[in-house]
Order: sequence, then C-alpha cells, then structure tokens
Amino acid sequence: MNRRACLRAIGVVTLLIWSCGDSRGQDNPHHSPALLGVDGDVGGVHDPSIIKEDNTWYLFGTVTEKNSPGQIPIRCSKDLLHWRRCGFVFQGIPEWIQKESPKTQDLWAPDESYFNGKYHLYYAFSIFGKNTSGIALVTNKTLDPGSADYKWADESLVFRSREEDDFNAIDPNIVIDSDGSVWMSFGSFWGGIKMRRIDPQTGKLSTKDTKLYSLAKRVRPKNLPAPRPGLPADWQAIEAPFIVRHNEYYYLFVSFDLCCRGVKSNYKTMVGRSRSVKGPYLDASGKPMVEGGGTPLLVGNERWAGPGGESILQEPGRDIIVFHAYNGKTGKPRLHISTIDWTSDWPHAAFEGGNPAAPQK
Repeated sequence: MNRRACLRAIGVVTLLIWSCGDSRGQDNPHHSPALLGVDGDVGGVHDPSIIKEDNTWYLFGTVTEKNSPGQIPIRCSKDLLHWRRCGFVFQGIPEWIQKESPKTQDLWAPDESYFNGKYHLYYAFSIFGKNTSGIALVTNKTLDPGSADYKWADESLVFRSREEDDFNAIDPNIVIDSDGSVWMSFGSFWGGIKMRRIDPQTGKLSTKDTKLYSLAKRVRPKNLPAPRPGLPADWQAIEAPFIVRHNEYYYLFVSFDLCCRGVKSNYKTMVGRSRSVKGPYLDASGKPMVEGGGTPLLVGNERWAGPGGESILQEPGRDIIVFHAYNGKTGKPRLHISTIDWTSDWPHAAFEGGNPAAPQK
C-alpha cells in the first residue's frame, strides 16, 4: 500500500499503530464505483494529489491561472466534498531553481507522503516539452497552517535529468513497499516511467541502490507522423505514475497521451499490476507495461476530456481516485473524485458523462 495514501486515510497517531501494508477486506464485488459530488474551489485543479492529516484532507496541485500569487496551490476539505483554497506551498519559485532552471515558469505535479517523522512534498521543475528537468523536496512537521509547527523547509534538489538522458525527471510519486523501503517513480515521455530507491533518512536518492528501474513506456508505432521540432514525439506520451498496494499486488497508474490542450486533451488513465514494486507490471491481458501495455481505467467523453494526473487515497473501507479532466465545452480543468471498486483485484472507477473504459473483471 502507498504509505502516503495510508496516511491520507487516517491520522498520524493512528498510522503508527495500524498496519499499512495491505488493504484486505476492501473489495466490494457487488458495489459499482461512485462519483463524489465535489463543489467549492474545484475549478482550475490540475495534477491533484491528496493526503489527510487528522480531520482535514489537503489537495495539492499545479498552478493553472496566469499571474498566480503563489506556487503549488493547496485546497482543504473536512468531508472530501466541499473544497476551499487554503494557501500555497511557495510564494514564488525558489531562488535556487531560478538559477538552476531560469526558464521555469511554474512548479509541477506535487506528491506528498509521510515518513521519518515529517511530511515530504516532492515536486518538479521543468520547461514544457523538454527533459532538462528536476525533482525537488520540501518538508513540514504538519499540514495545518494554524499550527505553530507549520513551516515548509526547502530540502532542495533530489534528482534531475538532462538533454542527453532518455528519461524526464518530473511527476514524482512515493510508495513504501511491504518491507518498508521507500521508492520514487517518475517520468514523462522519452523512455517512459522510471523508479529510484529513496533513503528514508534524507528523503534523497539512496546511495546503496543506485539502479534506475524501468516500469512502463509506450511502443513506437510503425507509421510515424512528422516530428515536431524540439519536442518529444506524441507516441511517447506516458506520465504521471502513481503506485499503490492492494492485496497481493502493486498497481501502477499512469496517464497515456496528451494533457493541457483543453477540449483537445486526450489523456486517459491506464493501470497495470505486479507482485513486486519493481515490476514487471502487466495489464489485464498480460501485456507488460514496458512493452506498451496498460488497461484503461478512465477515458474521456463528450462531457469531460482527458481524465488523468491521478492520485489514489486508500482508507479503511473505501479507496478513492482523484484526477483532473477538462470541460468538454470550455476546456477548463476541474477536480473529479470517484470511489474505486476492486472486483477481481482490478480497479474500476466512475466518471461523469460515462466511462468507456471497461477493465477486465
């Protein structure tokens, strides 16, 4: 199970005494997945990532408005339904990132988890369409802005990619495996989704295991369209990894195809599973995700385009998926939340306007 997701579902104190390695007993084979009717400050949500501390859920994401007063917006809710804005992680782009990557305009795709006695929020900086990117870290003792202990500590760079690399260091996600080891998956386009082991004491890359693991990628088609100068090919489009553990499997959720194009966005959420956090991840037909495999979970419709940028919250008796999708008329992104049905150990989710995805049961 994703330790961050476990924390989202229960308080920090409970986390210390409750086993987060499994989610047995949460299958509901006779229940269909259901939408949660969210309202409030749910417009403009992109790359949503959710966690819970005490009786409050916190949703972090990517800035979508122009001239934003801060970076990595935070939204809060007491019931998962009604949401309000409650600040930013940064008032601006950190000075060291401005020097390291002067063309970076916004910080992307945050991912938060709790280990080693504090909250870890990983995020990415980059330039659209380039893999000269980096993943960085800030930490906090609490997520409650009213607490005297609330203060984001900049832990600086964790990992970066350069033009010569066949991967892109964005879209980080932390998972803690059944042995208590911490892993970070990441990736966008190029060679697909990768993973590195994390030192839980520092929150940075492990020096004991320096292997770059490959988890998923797209397959080069036979007939390729003309490439766009200076940009990765559209056929390489896979990103936004998120790993959770359910029963005996680890599940790798990813977004295929293209985001950020309003009504023309064709993002779709795909999934595969493995008995090891390191893979191989297979889809419902048995095709490896490193060979282009992936079972559809959420697919766009006339009402909403491009569902993706997903994260999972696992809580006792109910798991949910949060994601963004683009209004089919205005092209603007909005938050969506669905419960997950784990029939036959495969996830199933609901989507407003209908969900053409039909995972094998």
